[in-house]
Amino acid sequence: MADDKTTHFGFRNVNASEKAGMVAGVFHSVAAKYDLMNDLMSGGIHRLWKRFTIELSGVRSGNCVLDIAGGTGDLAAKFSRLVGSEGEVVLADINESMLKVGREKLTNRGIVGNIKYVQANAECLPFPDNHFDCITIAFGLRNVTDKDTALQSMLRVLKPGGRLLVLEFSKPVNPVVERVYDRYSFDILPKMGRLVTNDEDSYRYLAESIRMHPDQETLKGMMEAAGFAQVRYHNMTAGVVALHRGIKP
Repeated sequence: MADDKTTHFGFRNVNASEKAGMVAGVFHSVAAKYDLMNDLMSGGIHRLWKRFTIELSGVRSGNCVLDIAGGTGDLAAKFSRLVGSEGEVVLADINESMLKVGREKLTNRGIVGNIKYVQANAECLPFPDNHFDCITIAFGLRNVTDKDTALQSMLRVLKPGGRLLVLEFSKPVNPVVERVYDRYSFDILPKMGRLVTNDEDSYRYLAESIRMHPDQETLKGMMEAAGFAQVRYHNMTAGVVALHRGIKP
C-alpha cells in the first residue's frame, strides 16, 4: 500500500492518501437519507439481496460476526437476532456519520446487548487474529482504497473455517440490462440524489464507483490471491449485484 500513488475516485484519478477522506465526505453528506435512497434506487430489491446474504452466511447462535461498512445496520440487525445472547455482532464503519445513524436506528428498534459499534478502516481492522466466524461487507468494498490489503485484513481476523461474504454492485451479464442500467445510473440516479438529498455529486460518484469496481471474475481472483479458498459468486438481478463467498482455510 503506497501513499504516494494514485487511485480512482469515481472516474477521477486522485492521490491514494486522499481517497478515504473524499469517500467520507460523500457518506457524511448522504447518511441521514441513506436508507430512503437505498429503497428508492433499488425499488426495495436491496432487501432481497441482503436476505440472500444472510441465508448464505451460515451464521448461527453463539457466533461472532463482523459487518464491515455496516452503515445503517440492515445486516447487523438480522445477525443480532441470529447469534442471540451468547453471540456478538460488531458493526464497523469508517464513517462516523453512518455509524451514528446505524447506532440510533438499531437502538430505537431495541437491538442492544449483543452488538458493538466500531469506527474502523477495512484495510487495518483493529481486531485480534482468528476472531470472527463470519465477516460481511455490503456495498462497501468498492469504496476501499486498497482492496487487496483490506481482503488480507479480513482474512487475518477470521477464524479458520470462517466465511467472508462480499455483496457488491457488479457487471450485468445481459447486454440489454447493461445498457438500461447505464442509462439509469448516469441519467436518473444523480437527479434522484439532487431531489432527495440535495446532493447530485455524491450519487454521480456512486455510479462511477460501481463502474470502476472489479467485475465478478476479477474480484474472485483477488479473494483467492488474498488467501481465501472455495471462492464462489452468485449473480443477482442479472449481475447488477453479485455476492462473493470465500472460506479461510
